[in-house]
Amino acid sequence: MSHTETPHSWPGQPYPLGATFDGTGTNFAIYSGGAEKVELCLFDQDGTETRVRLFEQDAYVWHCYLPQVQPGQLYGYRIHGAYDPATGHRFNPNKLVLDPYAKAITGNIEWNQAVFSYNFGDPDSRNDEDSAKYMPKGVVINPFFDWDGDRLPRIPYADSVIYEAHVKGLTQLHPDIPESMRGTYAGVAHPAVIEHLKRLGVTALELMPVHEFVHDSTLAEKGLRNYWGYNTLNFFAPHGDYSSTGDNGQQVQEFKSMVKTLHANGIEVILDVVYNHTAEGNHLGPTLSWRGIDNAAYYRLEPDARYYTDYTGTGNSLNMRHPHSLQLIMDSLRYWVTEMHVDGFRFDLASTLARELHDVDKLSSFFDLVQQDPIVSQAKLIAEPWDVGPGGYQVGNFPPLWTEWNGKYRDTVRDFWRGEPSTLGEFATRVTGSADLYERSGRRPVASINFVTAHDGFTLRDLVSYNEKHNDANGEDNRDGESHNRSWNCGAEGPTDDPAINELRARQQRNFIATLLLSQGVPMLSHGDELGRTQQGNNNTYAQDSELSWINWEHADKPLMEFTRALAALRHEHPTFRRHHFFNGRVAKRGEGEGLADVIWLSTDGSQMSDETWNEAFVRAVGLFLNGDAIAGRDARGERIRDKSFIIYFNASENDVETRLPNADLDFRWEPVIDTAGKATQLGALGPGDTFTLVSRSLVLLREFTEPEPEPDHSVAASVATTTQAIPIITQANEQASMSDPTDQ
Repeated sequence: MSHTETPHSWPGQPYPLGATFDGTGTNFAIYSGGAEKVELCLFDQDGTETRVRLFEQDAYVWHCYLPQVQPGQLYGYRIHGAYDPATGHRFNPNKLVLDPYAKAITGNIEWNQAVFSYNFGDPDSRNDEDSAKYMPKGVVINPFFDWDGDRLPRIPYADSVIYEAHVKGLTQLHPDIPESMRGTYAGVAHPAVIEHLKRLGVTALELMPVHEFVHDSTLAEKGLRNYWGYNTLNFFAPHGDYSSTGDNGQQVQEFKSMVKTLHANGIEVILDVVYNHTAEGNHLGPTLSWRGIDNAAYYRLEPDARYYTDYTGTGNSLNMRHPHSLQLIMDSLRYWVTEMHVDGFRFDLASTLARELHDVDKLSSFFDLVQQDPIVSQAKLIAEPWDVGPGGYQVGNFPPLWTEWNGKYRDTVRDFWRGEPSTLGEFATRVTGSADLYERSGRRPVASINFVTAHDGFTLRDLVSYNEKHNDANGEDNRDGESHNRSWNCGAEGPTDDPAINELRARQQRNFIATLLLSQGVPMLSHGDELGRTQQGNNNTYAQDSELSWINWEHADKPLMEFTRALAALRHEHPTFRRHHFFNGRVAKRGEGEGLADVIWLSTDGSQMSDETWNEAFVRAVGLFLNGDAIAGRDARGERIRDKSFIIYFNASENDVETRLPNADLDFRWEPVIDTAGKATQLGALGPGDTFTLVSRSLVLLREFTEPEPEPDHSVAASVATTTQAIPIITQANEQASMSDPTDQ
């Protein structure tokens, strides 16, 4: 590869960092506290390299302005300085490094010895081969885009339904998306996908990593790819492989178009972001960016500075004690909100971000910066509240601005429905918002992001079809992935022709979805669960960029999809399932009589649950009364929130339970609107003291029933049809689903 020296550049400015095109030329700025010399490297399409030395330095930011550089220009850096791993310095100008602030990246890494700063087999040696031709390049982008009045939907958490999805997995096999758009941002914005999301009641699409990421060399050697994307190469650039129009800056425009289209349809965009580590790995990893720019500033190092502190299981952890690491993250977050118009972030292994020394400190510098930032603090902030280090499991301990993936909700709901003993008390706490985790810190039920499944683990269908993981396709002898899944195969491992097992599996899927959408807090669905998606028992498809991981739309479980849609519509219609405050025993009067508490737990004999009953290890059936006249708080216009009252009956036991409705204080008439076994919805209205059969492993939802007022002109029939409209929709979905065989896909 040839290179030339350019004779002249303008001084430029130290801020903003990165390559910034202003309509005339481009300003370049990069931080390096330990550099002795910095060269900007410009590349032609044929690989010819032109080097521009940066002489200007302000507070360790090296910068210049090149009036001739336009969007589409490829570039990187060579950083000169000490190469002394023992002291944490790994500068090597023979290694082209990517700008951490590059807004687009083109090309892929070719795993050659040259991209490593040491010779294989001798970690303490130094390798001086030139890596440029094996490296991707940064791209100067055109930052201008016609947002045409785009506004963030700003949907309240209480009204949110989150849908976790993978750009490629969601769209790659969709028959209505043109082939050229499948697996891309444009595919996500296709009307067929948006229509599906809207019919599910989805208000926020949470995309798995779209920051530019690396396909690990170890996976490449096995013929696999990093499908999930938790191996970040850059915190600003959208992943180029997800662009249908090209990766020379076009990916930025396509991503913005996707966001604009989703917003126009009332759907927010939340990004799953990986700020806890980078793709450079441990001391045996490649030199791609941060390591060659300022290793000691960007990474947490051990006392022996040759080695990296690893709280993530990936080889390194970003250094949250250094101001420029913190600045990098905050600048990235602000960029995605202000320039890319995203609505929020889900932080992978967020406990790592709180580690200033060794302990997790929820008042660390990062959280202080977020709290005071006028832009980032207003975005949705969701923590995955754990990492792999000591004391890393921090569910319930994040600051008040934050919501959290509630791992305790996931574990408890799974245990309850598979019939584990002594789970009833905690199950009750989880479905009512997990006050034990969040109330003491001034947070509300919406701090709990409730989920049963996510990308990491079994799909919902696999959760009820497998007792053990089946990860052989990953090439790790089935050692990878979680071994304790709290799953239950319902009597057979994997696909079966047994109709009773298939019916039970279908019912269990409905139980999980109904529990999720009727719980207090914010529900999160994992993409394809509503369609019966299977990964054939693989609970760790991080390397499976194949039909094993992609949604197979042609084989969708349509009854399950309709059931999910109906439940989501019911949740949207009734604020009693979307409460802004925790239950507190508040009493609301009914007419002239005595008042009723906002929540009452019921035994299946019609009485209120006693302390003795709660403490019985094998009680697995319970009723939950939700008082629609005792909803705390006010609506957006300051009006009192009122709704119909409901009772949810849960039966996780293996036996049918003859259930009696309460006949004392709760003298309502009730209409069954959901029965995951498809039985109770055939009964019609029920009164105080009436009985019905609560089928084993099923959920029944009863709604307060009011007789329609007689109307003149023969309109009574129309009124009754309107009142009971939801019943046949959900009943039909139940009946169809109970007869379907989810394993024939």
